[in-house]
Amino acid sequence: MTVVRTSVKVRPSPTSSQVFIRMKMSALRALCGVMLLSLAVPTSARPKAGPDQKCKSGPVDLVFLIDSSRSVRPHEFETMRKFMIDILNTLDIGPDATRVGVVQYSSQVRTEFSLKEHSDVDSMVKGINLIVPLAQGTMTGLAIKYMMNVAFSPEEGDRPKVANVAVIVTDGRPQDRVAEVAAEARDKGVEIYAVGVARADMASLRAMASPPFEDHVFLVESFDLIHQFGLQFQDKLCGVDLCLESDHGCEQVCESSPGSFHCLCLPGYTLNPDGKTCAAIDLCAEGKHDCEQICVSSPGSFSCDCNKGYELNEDKKTCSMIDHCSFGNHSCEHVCVSVLSGYHCRCSDGYRLLEDGSSCRAIDLCAEGKHDCEQICVSAPGAFTCDCRDGHTLNEDEKTCTPVDLCAEGKHDCEQICVSAPGVFTCDCNKGFKLNQDKKTCTDMDVCNTVQHGCEHQCVSTPGSFHCVCPEGQLLQDDGRSCGTCKSANIDLVFLIDGSKSVRPQNFELVKKFVNQVIDSLDVSARGTRVGLVQYSSRVRTEFPLNMYHTAEEIKAAVLKVDYMEKGTMTGLALKHMLENSFSAAEGARPNVPRIGLVFTDGRSQDDISEFAKKAKEAGVTMYAVGVGKAVEDELREIASEPVDKHFYYTADFTAISTIAENLKLNVCPEESQGEIEVKDPCACDSLVEFQQATMSSLAQFTQKLAAMTTRLEQLENQLLSRK
Repeated sequence: MTVVRTSVKVRPSPTSSQVFIRMKMSALRALCGVMLLSLAVPTSARPKAGPDQKCKSGPVDLVFLIDSSRSVRPHEFETMRKFMIDILNTLDIGPDATRVGVVQYSSQVRTEFSLKEHSDVDSMVKGINLIVPLAQGTMTGLAIKYMMNVAFSPEEGDRPKVANVAVIVTDGRPQDRVAEVAAEARDKGVEIYAVGVARADMASLRAMASPPFEDHVFLVESFDLIHQFGLQFQDKLCGVDLCLESDHGCEQVCESSPGSFHCLCLPGYTLNPDGKTCAAIDLCAEGKHDCEQICVSSPGSFSCDCNKGYELNEDKKTCSMIDHCSFGNHSCEHVCVSVLSGYHCRCSDGYRLLEDGSSCRAIDLCAEGKHDCEQICVSAPGAFTCDCRDGHTLNEDEKTCTPVDLCAEGKHDCEQICVSAPGVFTCDCNKGFKLNQDKKTCTDMDVCNTVQHGCEHQCVSTPGSFHCVCPEGQLLQDDGRSCGTCKSANIDLVFLIDGSKSVRPQNFELVKKFVNQVIDSLDVSARGTRVGLVQYSSRVRTEFPLNMYHTAEEIKAAVLKVDYMEKGTMTGLALKHMLENSFSAAEGARPNVPRIGLVFTDGRSQDDISEFAKKAKEAGVTMYAVGVGKAVEDELREIASEPVDKHFYYTADFTAISTIAENLKLNVCPEESQGEIEVKDPCACDSLVEFQQATMSSLAQFTQKLAAMTTRLEQLENQLLSRK
């Protein structure tokens, strides 16, 4: 490359802090140039570079963050090893020079060696050759957070006031969020280079890397081409001063950086969009002034002025208008108002200026209809007040009126219901009572004898109402009228269904049909069985909680509308969500009601299930595990409650899951059970419930006897009256 030398305008002397920052940035960019140039050699491991081949730079703490997910093939991982070894052979390695650490990640993160572990290239190369890939997911955000909090910590060898540089090499899209944690790392001073290979996502690389992106983001088609990066950055190796050795074109100041330069401007000037020429800073146009009316700009300063008809005050910033009214030659009846061209008259509030432009007349707001009184408007000059007609009272808003409510004020003698009218009232009775001749008191009616109560066994009247009771040994059903033996147990059931990409859309529809088949066997109602649905993949989403739907039809319709999530299989995370959220009172879980969790999966979990599978069962949740296809039997058994054989099911393909749904009867009474699952008899009531039922039965019998005695007494009284 031909270097054209031109004269350079003298830059202002930098401060000591600016010198330190520039030296630090030069060291970082020189290191980047060294690393990237090293990639230009073949992928086979090279011999160590001699001292004359290494570009000396300031001390740097460098961490490689390498992707070892299952998508990285073995020969590609070997290329990545050589990539790191080639870079090491170009660096000035030492405790007081460049320190290097290596961290690999997939679904988990592991330090291979820290910044303080090795002080020479040979031991680092041995450490790199011993790395065993993790071969799991791609949790890049988790890895960056680990790098920031652990790899670059004093305990791991990070040095104060030494530049931190991270090189992230990945071949896929992150399975978690990277933008926020990468921004936090950059804010803490970590310079990040993002190297993407093959399947890497450019948007994710840009979200991770430090600006400018053209210096920190790289993407190649395959691991075999990763060495080609060095060809783009050979001129950055030792920080050539392009301000001195090129035609930079800067109008005022040229500032050099390793392999590049940028233009600056003298104080009082700002750089134009062309990046080379400068323009005087216009403090007036930028709003950086405190002039009240007019700002007059000059390079680097400003002065204030006033509009026509105003004069500048002593503070040289604010303006005052000339007061023509103070001359004493106006004829205004109320108020004189100065304006630029002279003055005009104005009336006080509540008055209107007359045509002569000087006199004022009071405004009658009531007569003009400019009021919001509901009933009566009382006018005063420029104002009004509201009033009400007889039998009404003015409300707190002093505008609307309310009829005098004798009932609400307690000024009545009705026994039960007072019906108010303006200034008067009438009496009425509650349902089941009739008004007596005094038009004030009420008599109870026997509701059971006067209405179609519909009770299957016995109707018991109460004041103004009734309730049904059942014979001993039977329970009142949900309709409040019919009786029968225990229909079904009340349970809180939460489905955890696998929405990972291995399920596939057509099979996911079969899973939803499986859920609806199970729901068909349940007695769903607000007081009966409640059902919630959670879908999980790499994340967990509550489709609907226990307290959202109260009929089987509503639940089945909601299940059919569930969208397929795809991505990974984080079963452990789903179990944690179910325990901490789905079975909470906020989402509809009820105390003293059996809790059942049904987990459906088609493959191995990508996280640990042991902790929350155990905690769920310890918390009293009865766990069922249903597996299809590549589901792992050991995981299913670990999820399932005891006895395990009765709480876990497996089938080879999705077409057979309907058979499993038919065999699952989660909450039937003992007499309805098919024997597959032992279910506690929900009709076996404790002593408190038995006492309540016995009390209700005795009360019903007593009410019947009392009614019979009352009827007999009325007959005797009628006989005595007829004899007289």
